[in-house]
Amino acid sequence: MKIQIIVGSVREGRTAIKVARWVQRSIEKANFSTVQTELVDLKQWDLPIFSGAHPPITGIYDQPKQQEWADKISQADAIIFISPEYNHGYSPALKNALDYLGKEWQGKPAAYIGYGATNGSRSIDQIRQVGTQLGLVDSNAVLEIRDIFSRNKMEEFEPNDFDEKTLTSILDKLIQYVSA
Repeated sequence: MKIQIIVGSVREGRTAIKVARWVQRSIEKANFSTVQTELVDLKQWDLPIFSGAHPPITGIYDQPKQQEWADKISQADAIIFISPEYNHGYSPALKNALDYLGKEWQGKPAAYIGYGATNGSRSIDQIRQVGTQLGLVDSNAVLEIRDIFSRNKMEEFEPNDFDEKTLTSILDKLIQYVSA
């Protein structure tokens, strides 16, 4: 089983990459022999604003970068989205990445980790709506990180016990959905 951890922020000094690295390390430490993780960083992908000639739901991708993105997402069995909350919503980079594709999202169980002024709840709510429309399977696996502003002073994200337990639950749910 391959879980892609999508880093939904491209800002300089972003917290999302720290959270994503913690998620990846934690999953690897849990030593699930059947689980492989991959960090998919939208900053590295640098997807231009979608302007394709065909609606992505058709699966007709006329831009080389769009086809590369489709090939990458096709490799996942499940996805964990890491999302900041920007102005009561999620980042434009993540919205663009979701809108780039159609069928590649369909049937994949998704989990959501957010942070921000309301612990990322508004961001997660919006991504879940869009994800459902795209055919992602909402596994109801969510982590809203509290007190991110006071906890984001170190080079690495420092989870608390609640974060650790919730991440274990997220992983269990994703494994259950993929196995079903």
